[in-house]
Amino acid sequence: MKKKILVTCAFPYANGDLHIGHMLEHIQADIWVRYKKMKKYEIWFICSDDAHGTPIMLKSDSLNLSPEKYISYIYKNHVRDLKNFNINYDNYYSTHSLENLFFLKKIYSSLKKQGLIIKKDIFQLFDDFKKIFLPDRYVKGSCPICYKHDQYGDHCEVCGASYSAVDLLNPVSILSGYTPILKKSLHFFFNLPYFKDFLKSWISSDVFQGSVMNKLSEWLKLGLKEWDISRDSPYFGFNIPEFLDKYFYVWLDAPIGYISTFKNLCNKNHDINFFDFWNKDSNCELYHFIGKDIIYFHSFFWPSILEAINFRKPTKIFVHGHVTMNGLKLSKSKGTLVLAKKWLKYLDSDSLRYYYASKLSSKVQDIEINFDHFVGKVNSDIVNKIVNLASRVSYFINFRFGSMLSSRIDNLMLYDKFINSSIYIENMFERCEFNLVVIKVISLADLANSYIDDKKPWELAKHVKYDIILHDVCTMAINLFRILATWLKPIVPDLVEKVEEFLNITLLWEDISSPLLNHNISMFKNLRNRIDLNNCLKILV
Repeated sequence: MKKKILVTCAFPYANGDLHIGHMLEHIQADIWVRYKKMKKYEIWFICSDDAHGTPIMLKSDSLNLSPEKYISYIYKNHVRDLKNFNINYDNYYSTHSLENLFFLKKIYSSLKKQGLIIKKDIFQLFDDFKKIFLPDRYVKGSCPICYKHDQYGDHCEVCGASYSAVDLLNPVSILSGYTPILKKSLHFFFNLPYFKDFLKSWISSDVFQGSVMNKLSEWLKLGLKEWDISRDSPYFGFNIPEFLDKYFYVWLDAPIGYISTFKNLCNKNHDINFFDFWNKDSNCELYHFIGKDIIYFHSFFWPSILEAINFRKPTKIFVHGHVTMNGLKLSKSKGTLVLAKKWLKYLDSDSLRYYYASKLSSKVQDIEINFDHFVGKVNSDIVNKIVNLASRVSYFINFRFGSMLSSRIDNLMLYDKFINSSIYIENMFERCEFNLVVIKVISLADLANSYIDDKKPWELAKHVKYDIILHDVCTMAINLFRILATWLKPIVPDLVEKVEEFLNITLLWEDISSPLLNHNISMFKNLRNRIDLNNCLKILV
């Protein structure tokens, strides 16, 4: 019996529109979910806006909006962009919700009763000019581990280490440009070191890719520190009970949002049992898709919280690299980004989905967007090899044989070769080795086009006596095209929707084992336009 599955992406921060760097993760997860649904798994796909924190408070204030109105506006934009990229979430919610507040208070109370919350006075970086304690993202300095410059106050984007902002070397306030002072404040800490033995065992249980586990082992050797889960007023978020000027740190209520967002889905769909998925001994599976910059939170803090409250831990955490352009990470804060909505002004969603898929693997590697390579890849693979396969033979089926496929295919051995490749492709989809899926599909597309080159249907069509052979050859080509399109369905849904209209069928994974015969197809129409490099360059203007 197939296990039920819950899949999440890391939550986009609600302080601006999504860019194509964000879309990498959503596309990666969506491809995997679509594949699993094609394989008839019961799978639920959720995400949420990460809607709290000082940056949102400051941004909304600069726009003369309340934080609530601002995050509502951003939420609508995020939903729009995700929908336009065919990201099919079963529930997209917000951490600024009653459900999240309920679970946050419940979990905090449980941690407190277990003696896992520690109160102590600490010194924090304070901008004396702006009169505000500086959140991690509003202070920069040199990493205390690798000494790289221009790093934020919570983690290093170069070596991946997490640390306290007070550990930064040569800190500077982003808000004022002044060197911050140290100021004392009462804070609340989660006793992370208590879970050291549990974490050693957990990270060795095949939850992460090998390269990630090596990094986690390094961090464990450096030692775990108590985790500050509180922030001072002014702040936009949920109050810590009994303290009007203290708030829960956004990085506590954000992962709890996985739980609350799923609970909201259960409230809408009463056929889903919440505890079936979150009980400690659950038979269901939980998969997180995250970027490499938040490994520390998902490998140490999050599983420790789940262990403390007797909830299940993730089955697997898929980690991806960043998206770069001209060697620079796409980042809102650094001004090097292409908004998702701007991409769609000049290009389409399938093209980016396919390009990312052609580069995504189980390795935690950055993906460089090179527009020359992007244009060549999409035009060569999708237009010249996949779509062209159907266009080369559809004319004969449409006008010579009344749009009806033959009762036979010409080469059963070749058909079986394609079908036998399905096992490999399934394995690669399972492991998120989408680049290997693409390589295999295109190699078989080359084989299918070589078959047409050898059979030369345009020559066969010159003589009526070859009509039977012509019919079988063209039917064979359409069937090979159908198999390729089925494999690509999770990756390029817009294209495959057109393919399904052309073939007059819904492409199902289990159906490809038998050829499509004696079947009426539609008139062939252009399925995909070539990409113009000039449109790519307009995105950068």
